[in-house]
Amino acid sequence: MMRWLRSCCALLCLMGAASVHALTPADALALVEGDGDARIATLNRLAAEPDDQAQALMKALADGAVKVLGQQVLIVADDGSTTDATTGAAVAQNDEAQDVIVNNRMRGALEAALAVRQLFGSDVGAQRDAAKLLQRAAFEEPDATQIPLIEKALAGALDDQARDSLDLALAAMQLAAEDDAKRLSAAKALGEKSRPTLRPLLLQRLEAEANPGVKAALSAALSAIDRQLALGSALSQAFTGVSLGSILLLAALGLAITYGLMGVINMAHGELIMIGAYATWAVQVFFRNSLPGLFDWYLLAAIPVAFLTSALVGAAMERSVIRFLYGRPLETLLATWGISLVLMQLVRSLFGAQNVGVENPSWMSGSVTLLGNLTLPWNRLIIIAFAAAVLLGVTLLISRTRLGLFVRGVTQNRPIASCMGVNTARIDTYAFALGSGIAGLAGCALSQIGNVGPDLGQNYIVDSFMVVVLGGVGQLAGTVYAALSLGLLNKVLEGWTGAVLAKIAVLIFIIVFIQKRPQGIFAMKGRSAEA
Repeated sequence: MMRWLRSCCALLCLMGAASVHALTPADALALVEGDGDARIATLNRLAAEPDDQAQALMKALADGAVKVLGQQVLIVADDGSTTDATTGAAVAQNDEAQDVIVNNRMRGALEAALAVRQLFGSDVGAQRDAAKLLQRAAFEEPDATQIPLIEKALAGALDDQARDSLDLALAAMQLAAEDDAKRLSAAKALGEKSRPTLRPLLLQRLEAEANPGVKAALSAALSAIDRQLALGSALSQAFTGVSLGSILLLAALGLAITYGLMGVINMAHGELIMIGAYATWAVQVFFRNSLPGLFDWYLLAAIPVAFLTSALVGAAMERSVIRFLYGRPLETLLATWGISLVLMQLVRSLFGAQNVGVENPSWMSGSVTLLGNLTLPWNRLIIIAFAAAVLLGVTLLISRTRLGLFVRGVTQNRPIASCMGVNTARIDTYAFALGSGIAGLAGCALSQIGNVGPDLGQNYIVDSFMVVVLGGVGQLAGTVYAALSLGLLNKVLEGWTGAVLAKIAVLIFIIVFIQKRPQGIFAMKGRSAEA
């Protein structure tokens, strides 16, 4: 008996709740007819209530599928059937039913109301999309009548990202309120956010604002945003310079060994970079055709392949031509220039003269956005980290390993190293292969930021020599400083003078610097330098 009574009470409570939120004929009529402000007020009130009939009427109204017959509001389905908006009962079609007029303001209010309905659900994606829509609508045309609706949504359980978007939408709507205190509070809140996307809205409200206190708050908010934009622009320019410097470092690091340590003017260094890029492309093609499920990881396999391919080509160059020309820099320049022409023609014959595209893995796609206007592409970030890793590896190899000790010994005093039992010819081959392999790694990295073609290396050979000479021949630390300095200087000058004049200015700077300090940034020390 008691269980039956409890069941009846629960049923009555549900019926009472349903009656509270049920769409009434008066509400339906007020939503589709009358003054625009009254219609929007009714819309906002219905959107905040969990009533399926009201939501169905709002959707139909947004789709232009609502008619009025006397005091009755009708919803017209796609198949032409008609139902009563409040009861859901089928209604016979009547030619006297009138279409409901929905102007642009009402249409925007309907979109906002339907979006608010999504905020009360548990779907995080739907919440974020709805909040973004409301934020965009509030920025374009703030409507203070929707403030209670947004406040009710904020009082519920929301995703953090959706809540942040709604906070911005609420502040934007409050800027259109008649209450000075609300507008002042909204201006201060938007100033604390300092989002660059708020700038057009704040400028628009500043022109229309009459209250001095609110105008001062809006001006302060705009100043904060302008400072953040300036900071983001400066950081973006610095990041671009560091990115270019990391590319120059990768391109010049191998040359710092072959030219800086061995004294070989290797004009084919750019073609060794190109070979590393083509090796990366070949690995990509292999993974796409044979291992499509592992395509995202092809780049990890391409790194050692690019290194080994360029290293083997470099070793073959050293054993066949360059080993006969040590101590004769002009002859090495001419010989390696001829080799570079042969390598370019060989690539054209094998792969064609057209550029080939290398696709970024998914984990290198996209970007990170900071401060609103600072965009950091993932491929550039990863290349900077890759350049740092290659630099660390080369430094440890030269300074901490037996091979590095032999390379430094042969470089500083070949006869004494030979007397100590060092096979100098073999060390020469290893050192040249190492420098060539690092050039291949540079090609692997460059393939991720541009097309790969037979002329790829020609774009970096001059810059590579400038980096090595500016940093100091035989000095890895100087190569790092020179690469980063040239990258930053080039990007700073580009913002003032353009790309061509920036290149000319950098070249003039290097010429003047070398005239004043021929040994470069870091001078070689020791007996070899004194000799």
